[in-house]
Formats: sequence, structure tokens, C-alpha cells
Amino acid sequence: MKPDSQRKRIVVIGGGFAGLNFIKQIDRRRYDVTLIDRNNFHSFPPLFYQVASSGLDPASISFPFRREIAKRARGARFHMGDVRSINLERREVKTQYETLHYDKLVIAAGTTNNFFGDDTLQKRVYTLKSTAEAIRLRNEILDRLERASVCSSPEIKRRLLSFVVIGGGPTGVEIAGAIGEMKRDIIKREYPDLDADEVSVLLVEGSDRLLRTMSKEASANALSSLAALMVDVKLNTLMKTFDGRTVTFADGTEVESETVVWTAGITGCGFEVTGGELERGPGGRIVTLPNCRAKSHNEVFAIGDISFTETEAYPHGFPQLAQTAIQQARFLARELNDDRYDREFTYDDKGSMATIGRNRAVADLGKMRLHGFMAWLAWMFVHLISLLGMRNKLTVLINWIWAYFTHNTSLRLLIHTTKYPLRSRWDEKNS
Repeated sequence: MKPDSQRKRIVVIGGGFAGLNFIKQIDRRRYDVTLIDRNNFHSFPPLFYQVASSGLDPASISFPFRREIAKRARGARFHMGDVRSINLERREVKTQYETLHYDKLVIAAGTTNNFFGDDTLQKRVYTLKSTAEAIRLRNEILDRLERASVCSSPEIKRRLLSFVVIGGGPTGVEIAGAIGEMKRDIIKREYPDLDADEVSVLLVEGSDRLLRTMSKEASANALSSLAALMVDVKLNTLMKTFDGRTVTFADGTEVESETVVWTAGITGCGFEVTGGELERGPGGRIVTLPNCRAKSHNEVFAIGDISFTETEAYPHGFPQLAQTAIQQARFLARELNDDRYDREFTYDDKGSMATIGRNRAVADLGKMRLHGFMAWLAWMFVHLISLLGMRNKLTVLINWIWAYFTHNTSLRLLIHTTKYPLRSRWDEKNS
């Protein structure tokens, strides 16, 4: 292995599917690789909704970066930090803790929530773009069920048990289905003081069908599955405002709810960029050439959800899916390992799928269209093998099997964080 001084330095921003797969494939004998992420663990976004609905615990879908690097990317380094700025002229990345120099920069930071200019929504709605956000939503759902169980006011109880999901993409459909499953199966079993009919779950989509990126058949099956789970769906409906208690739609109708889950839009993660400019395309994504290189900057690359490459086959950019990120990461690692930049990335579409509760899912796999139980099995298999770590795979599998046959889970725990030890003030005065 070359001494560190002779190896080019690669800084990778983001440890999602793209960043983590890149550092596994890059030749670490040739490059000194540093991965930066705001968390010290890799998480599995497709299962955030199961954490939010108490189906899985957060540790089951998370894996420490340092352990994965020690096993499969030996020689790479991990630095925890939130990237604050990138200086293209000086080739530096600055976090709240340090400044790192790079010879090549790989931006794989993914996306964040897009509120379309309404900054007030960020403080009022619940989102599902991180493990922490999933835990926050889980606590909110459980807290409202507990409070409604002891509430004597019908009006307050109605507000507590009203859940609105904005956005009919895969995340919106999956979390709405999960809450609907709780309404149908869990309420009567664990909350005897509540009636399932008192719980309202509404999914709102601005276009004429759910799951716009999938087939019309998948959209229709998703709609019927949600109906079976007692979820109301409003299509061709845009949310206008939300003041914390009332959702107002563009057509003037209103719905009272204090728990609004926002899945309606995403945008590329932003950084302060100095010493040059990174061109941004639709959705705040970094515009790249077909070889994943950022325009006008030969030493900067973008892969995964934050990358936008316009091609004849994909005029709106490649799909923002895990498979795209993984394939781009492997492609770019091969390019850098071979010192070749004349090849173009081509996306191998392996299909799309979404689950809508127990025994219900939709899958578009090439020309094959699946729905119902077979699609659900396919969804479970694909997501299970995609998890990092054998322990996580086994834990998730056991949880799924147990929940399937018993309809029960021990994960509906309402745990609020605190900086104080679990001792009362009376104990402190009399100790």
C-alpha cells in the first residue's frame, strides 16, 4: 500500500446506499478515503415507516459505520459531522468540527424534505427522512392513543385520533397503510377504551392516482388495499395551509387534525458552496455528466438521490431509488479505480414495489405486475436481504414472523428522552 502522502484523498459526503457502497468498492490501496456523515450509523430508509408504526425497533434497521468499515472497507476512515460548506477552489469540506482537504469529492448526501417554500410546515408536520424523525412520529402516534384513551371530551378525542398523510408516493402509501392497520387490528385489542371508528386516517395526493412512478394497475391495487385498511384517500387534492390544528386544501375544504405526516416532496441536501458553483437541477439535485462528474468541476462527483443526469431514456433524471444509488456507486468506483472517465452510467431498472399492510403490496418487476400476497412476499424478501448485518436480518425476520402470526409486537413503547436521571425532586430533597 502506498504511503498516505502518495495516495489521492477522496472525501465522501453521506453514508447512505450510494456513499457506503462507494467506499466498499473503491481501491483503498490507491486512495485515502474519508466518509463523512451526520450520524455514526447507516440506516435503511425503506423501513422508516415500520419504525414509525412500532413494527420494528430503530436498531433493527441501523448499522454502525465503523463496524461496517472494519469488516468491508478496511483502510477507510469515518468522521462524524454535518457538512456546513464546500470550498471548490481550495478543495476543502468544512463540518462543525473540522476542515478536510480533498483531491476528489464524492457527494452522496441524498435528499431532505421539500416544503415548497412554506417554512412554517417544518415546525408543524411530521416527516420520515431519518431514523430520528421516524422515532418522533412513533412517539406522537402512541402518545395520542394513550391520551385519547383517558379523554372525556369527544371533540378533543376526535382531534387526537385524526391522522393526515400528505403525499401518495411509496412512503405516504406505506405509512398510511401502517396506521390503518393499527386502526383495524390494534385498537380493539390493546385500547379497549377506544373505538376503531373514532380513528381517522386520511391520505391526500395532488395527482389523479397514487404511486405515480408505478403502473396504473399498481395504483389501483394500492387504492383498494388502503380502503380495506379503513384509510380514506383524496386524489386531485392539494394542501394549501396547515396551522397546527386545521388542514386547509386548495378547494377550500378543511380537516381538523394535529398530526400531519408530510411525504409530499424531497429536495437535494444543500450546502454553502464557495470558490465556484455547483449547478443545481430539478429538485435541488446536482447536475452531473453521464459519468457522474459534476459540471465544470472535474474533481467533484455526485451519486445517488442528489445527482441529476438528463438522458434520452430518463429526461427527468434517474429514479431516486436505492438501486440507482447502489449502481452509481459501483460505477463511479470502477471509473476511479481504472482512471477512466469516458464511460457513461446506464441504469438497470430492477422494478419498483410498495407495501400496504399485512399481505398487501404492489410490485412492478419489468413486464411482470404483482399485487397482494405474492407481491408482499417479494417485498419482504428484497428488503430483508438488503439490510446490513446478519443480526439485523434475523431480528427483522423474527419480528415479522411473530407479528404475522400473533398480530402483536412488544415495540409500542412510548419513550421520551430526558437529560435528567429517573429520580423525582422529592427523592433528591430527602436522599
